[in-house]
Amino acid sequence: MVRIALIGCTGSIGRQTADIVRRYPDRFRFSALACGGAGETLSALCREFQPAYALCAAGTFDAPAGVQALPAGEEGALFRDCDVALIAAGGFAGLRYTLLAAEAGVRIALANKESLVCGGELVLRAVREHGAELVPVDSEHSAIFQCLSFRRDAAFPRLVLTASGGPFLHCSAEELARVRAKDALRHPTWKMGAKITVDSATLLNKGYEVIEANRLYGAPFEKIEAVVHPESIVHSLVYFADGAALAQLGYPDMRVPIQLALTYPERLPCEPPLDLAAVGKLTFLPFPREKFPCFDLAVGAGRAGGTLPTVLNAAAEEAVYAFLGDSITFPAIAHTIEDTLAAFPREEADSFGRLSETDARARAYAHRLIYGKSAS
Repeated sequence: MVRIALIGCTGSIGRQTADIVRRYPDRFRFSALACGGAGETLSALCREFQPAYALCAAGTFDAPAGVQALPAGEEGALFRDCDVALIAAGGFAGLRYTLLAAEAGVRIALANKESLVCGGELVLRAVREHGAELVPVDSEHSAIFQCLSFRRDAAFPRLVLTASGGPFLHCSAEELARVRAKDALRHPTWKMGAKITVDSATLLNKGYEVIEANRLYGAPFEKIEAVVHPESIVHSLVYFADGAALAQLGYPDMRVPIQLALTYPERLPCEPPLDLAAVGKLTFLPFPREKFPCFDLAVGAGRAGGTLPTVLNAAAEEAVYAFLGDSITFPAIAHTIEDTLAAFPREEADSFGRLSETDARARAYAHRLIYGKSAS
């Protein structure tokens, strides 16, 4: 029986994880559940799964008998009796949970990109010091992990991340200036939360994944590439010294990487199996970095390191939520990120407190850019 502490239980990854536990009740159970809000949903999940601990970061919730409601400040207790901490909380907030899970020395099934984007050095240090295990849940990094035979230290000359290209792949610059949130939320292949769906439309998400690849596999940035693959069947590739490449293929369904992170090296059935004849074709196109500047902004911040990836993420979160609220245009997301990055010098990412303070200042700056004057 694998005991899971699920952080971010009410989001897309959390809901799919609950589906896996329902399918395999003899293999998995929740030892803890946590979310940022949606207390009623958390209460319903607690009644269904009866975890030992639960926490609602946004406030109180109705904890059923037998479930201990943890107050703010006791988040570390969520990992007290678990085998796997699945970190699916969105945004910078997920970093603190990842560090607490690392300190508990458990397997971390990491679905929170920002943990490695903003705090990669801190996370990897904590994993080493406390004997924790880091397993990627992102479909792209799960694919690389599988192609490397579940070894994060394997040798390779090149990694290739695949991207669907999002809903605006074939739009002109003039058309991009007119798109709205409802257009960006129509992702052609994946069903995800609003923030990550917009990040996929700007291709910022792929820049984050380049940073993650650098942190997870020690790959220099020049050895990490991206290619557009509209069908989203090939989830990434690893090239080896002899020129051969291995790829992992599957439908765009997050249940496979979630389930694998919980059970590897064992694999459990997860329907439906891939039918290549039904897919019909696999297409690969050059990556359109000139049209989507968020990608290069992310990679540049990742190369610079220190606190700049935290500045990048803080500005991106502010800009994306402003775009979702129709306060700025689609191109203004990149403008906001670029202007915020230019305003902050690089500092050492030497503590969570330093990153948290940088995150707050960068958010405030981006907020002023957006709402204090035109950011279009």
